[in-house]
Amino acid sequence: MNRLADETSPYLRQHQGNPVDWYPWGEEAFARAQAEDRPILLSIGYAACHWCHVMAHESFEDPAIAARQNALFVNVKVDREERPDVDAIYMDAVQALTGQGGWPMTVFCLPDGRPFHAGTYFPPDDRHGLPGFPRVLEAVAAAYRERGDEVRSAAGRLLDAVRPVPLRPGTALQPAWLETAAQDLLARADRAHGGFGTAPKFPNPALLDFLLARAGADGSGWTVVAAALDGMARGGIYDQLGGGFHRYSVDAAWRVPHFEKMLYDNAQLARTYLHAFQAHGDPQHRRVVEETLTALVRDLRRDDGGFASSSDADSEGAEGRYFVWTPATLRAVLGPEDGRLAQRWFGVTAGGNFEGGASVLWRPLALDTLAHELGTDAGALQARLDGLRARLWQARARRVAPARDDKCLVGWNALAVRAFAEAGAVLQRPDLVAIAEATAGLLLDRCRVGGRLAHVWHQGRARFDATLEDVAALVLACLELYQATFAPRWLGAAGELLALADAAYRDEEGPGWFDVPLGHDPRLLVRPRSVEDGAVPSGTALMVEACWRWHALTGEARWAEAAERALRAVGPLAARVPQGFGALLLGLELALRGPVTVAVVGGPRAAWAPLLAVARARYRCNVVLAAAEGGAEGGPAVLRDRSPLAGAVTAHCCRRFVCDRPTTDPAELARQLDATDPGGR
Repeated sequence: MNRLADETSPYLRQHQGNPVDWYPWGEEAFARAQAEDRPILLSIGYAACHWCHVMAHESFEDPAIAARQNALFVNVKVDREERPDVDAIYMDAVQALTGQGGWPMTVFCLPDGRPFHAGTYFPPDDRHGLPGFPRVLEAVAAAYRERGDEVRSAAGRLLDAVRPVPLRPGTALQPAWLETAAQDLLARADRAHGGFGTAPKFPNPALLDFLLARAGADGSGWTVVAAALDGMARGGIYDQLGGGFHRYSVDAAWRVPHFEKMLYDNAQLARTYLHAFQAHGDPQHRRVVEETLTALVRDLRRDDGGFASSSDADSEGAEGRYFVWTPATLRAVLGPEDGRLAQRWFGVTAGGNFEGGASVLWRPLALDTLAHELGTDAGALQARLDGLRARLWQARARRVAPARDDKCLVGWNALAVRAFAEAGAVLQRPDLVAIAEATAGLLLDRCRVGGRLAHVWHQGRARFDATLEDVAALVLACLELYQATFAPRWLGAAGELLALADAAYRDEEGPGWFDVPLGHDPRLLVRPRSVEDGAVPSGTALMVEACWRWHALTGEARWAEAAERALRAVGPLAARVPQGFGALLLGLELALRGPVTVAVVGGPRAAWAPLLAVARARYRCNVVLAAAEGGAEGGPAVLRDRSPLAGAVTAHCCRRFVCDRPTTDPAELARQLDATDPGGR
């Protein structure tokens, strides 16, 4: 009997037809394992995971292999996106055992859930140096039956390995930590292709944001950021027809991706490209922002205003089929002449760069280079290429599209809210702000259960306790919406969520916060705490920034103190291994710089635009905005005692709560803001 049909997770429901006797994570599975003294086989994955689909097809759909699973184990299937708390604990176990991790994750546990053996993907028979899954099943079950003491001892050692390390109070914040981290990252940068490291290559938006924030103090960071952004935008990791980013590149040059598209990647990268556009004004960076957000609305937005988690890598049973082209398929859509031009522009060759001689579209040439090669004007060529691109996209849209994981995750949606709100304000796109407001309204109105925030909204149900990442990301989203609209609702919601985090997630014995609230799932082996970024910033890093930005608006010292305590505890580690701490390093940058606040008072609201445009024109990571038409009632403390000059709209620019002369002149506000930048920028 497979018990997954009634689950809300699309990933779990993908497995409801397996011959494996799957249980969802819960008391029923553990009770059976303990009653029958059987080990647990815990399988963790997610809907857009290509290799999860491969293992499911090869093993979980095979009746003979499934029969072995059912005879030897109690089988538990977990969606890592739905239960990041479970995933985090067992991923630590896999990494402790094997030195690496990934999905699908396969963990063998004692009946009480303690892991004793683990791996990731196992093939159905011995191949590529990996043991076949049936052989693994038999060996693990035999070890449990015949060497019980040895297995329990291994489980005890692994339990020690997954316990979170207590955070200890540290020394005062050190600017040298930032310098050490930045220099390490610059040394690791791939100067040829952009980004960090070799294949497989991930976008790492948090690291790019950190270097971009420091570019005012250290201009060498901009070169690295620009190389990464340009490399990705021209590569196959970027959907050259539809916009938006795939998960990662299998090669160092960004050309061939794993094709799943994740909400969190696109939300974060849209903000990074937006900040780069603010910093240097490259219209190509703005184009990527707007195309990425358009793709999110088109491909992932749900009817209720929330965003789906991801779209799949596979369609029609093959990875990437929806996205790839050949010279013949280009000519079939565009005709011979335009087909040849598209081949040149998108790097499509007879041999291809992907399986079966197909090509992932990328842009090997700069526009000016191709225009010179063809003896034409760059502007005219761009218009022609845009037309070809639109025709190809329309043709592609008639293909069978990848499946979508429709569940709405609070933290990932909050990242999207922040991206839409900030881009809408900076680019003067009220339509983007309206999307952010609708999504935030859904999260605040539907995703609360018994005074707590939920982690998932799907099929009319709010389920599972929110993680710290969910709460802190939603605080930041609400604060971003406040700065885009200056509507009191968003400020009030941010304050309520911060109070929730303080009450339910704070470490009572040391600095920082835990990833799950008090009274969470008693079946968890430990109460997890993450300080290192994964694909999204850690809950700790997001909470540090949320506390800092709230303090900047309200002046409430206890939030700045909470952020500083966490930074003092983790800052030295972030300096030593910065590649895992981009978001926390940005929090440290904010704390050491201190806030720059711009309070705009007077009005009418329509008259604020020139001053707000100046405040938003450049990327300054530590600038916080507030505005009010009349008095400061209902607004943050930064508005108190601020009055307009002679009834005109007036800006009050303050650094560390020490203010310049109020001004009604946008040019003077720009001068004041420039004076706050490191190095006089």
